[in-house]
Amino acid sequence: MITYKLLEKYKEIAHFCTSREGGASVGNFASNNLSPFTGDEPSHFAENKKALCGKLDIPFHKMVIPFQTHGTDIIKVTDAFFSLSQKQRVDALNGIDAIITNVSDVCIGITTADCVPLLFFDPERKVIAAAHAGWRGTCARIAEKVVRRMVDTYYCTTENILVCIGPSISVDSYNVGEELISYFEKEQFDTNEIFQRRDEDLYLDLWTANKQSLLQTGILNENIEVSGQCTYINHERFFSARRLGIKSGRMMSGIMLKK
Repeated sequence: MITYKLLEKYKEIAHFCTSREGGASVGNFASNNLSPFTGDEPSHFAENKKALCGKLDIPFHKMVIPFQTHGTDIIKVTDAFFSLSQKQRVDALNGIDAIITNVSDVCIGITTADCVPLLFFDPERKVIAAAHAGWRGTCARIAEKVVRRMVDTYYCTTENILVCIGPSISVDSYNVGEELISYFEKEQFDTNEIFQRRDEDLYLDLWTANKQSLLQTGILNENIEVSGQCTYINHERFFSARRLGIKSGRMMSGIMLKK
């Protein structure tokens, strides 16, 4: 697992991004797959999740993983969420790409294999969030929407919010279609900063695009950490859907408030 220097000094939270190693899954899911939604053997996923819950010292059901759809829907997890039936919890997490909470001893996380994982923490208001940002979510400004929800729901101040941009595909590897330029222009991104041309091919910098979005909300530059680790290049350590296909394993990026 990796952690972030920006968050390591805060002992009231646990945070991480898992790697491929050390799990029970096999094949394209080998070995530490943390997603139940990509076709892995359910017992293998359950074993991997159980091991992670053991490291965090939380019950199995207190690790909250949504079914992501490359949208921008956000769920607020409260104590009441855990009084729901398992089916109700699964239904509530369907189509969710970001989670926010101020509840202690609950690990919220999202799963990725090239898309950008984002972790948020406000040390003043004791609020955490996790978001999944592929190119669609990035273009739809999911990072900005999470910050706004933290401000509106928990009265966070943007100057206090810390954000980590985790391992994901880098501009060195992320070759995309020409049509994406117009999509990002429509959402008023600085496309000169986030697109690069090399050998007549177009490459997208998701790290810079998400940082642009965060800075525009009022997040301070010094409160943003970019891991700088490319999942496509470092595919032996991290899952990469571009290399393995959609039916493959996922890392989990998680964050938890401790009691």
